[in-house]
Amino acid sequence: MSWQDLAAIVGGVLAGVLSGTIGIGGGLAFVPILTLVFRTSQIVAQGTSLAAIVPTALVGGITHIRQGNVDMTGALWTGGGGAVGAVAGALVAIHVAGPFLARIFGVLLIASAVIMWRRARTAKAPEIAAAGE
Repeated sequence: MSWQDLAAIVGGVLAGVLSGTIGIGGGLAFVPILTLVFRTSQIVAQGTSLAAIVPTALVGGITHIRQGNVDMTGALWTGGGGAVGAVAGALVAIHVAGPFLARIFGVLLIASAVIMWRRARTAKAPEIAAAGE
């Protein structure tokens, strides 16, 4: 087993924990790991991430379904739209320069972080307590 194999396993565990714990897509961890640690191109990192997310999402989703934490109607509608969007996005991505894709990815991460941070700071205490139950 090489250090790259070990790093891939650790990255997968990290992405799985983040996905299951806070509901992020594994790509938030997979893409930076692949581009920064493995020095893959942005487009290869995105494609690899999407393929690697399938088992992560299935296991996390099934676990949450078993716990009763899923709105199945919403999941089906969102998943169907996401599947269509993923095909369209992948077709666009293969024609866009990698550095531009990396910038879009970074802007999305920063914007998401700012919005979530603001919402968390203004959340009422009972909502936070209810989420932890």
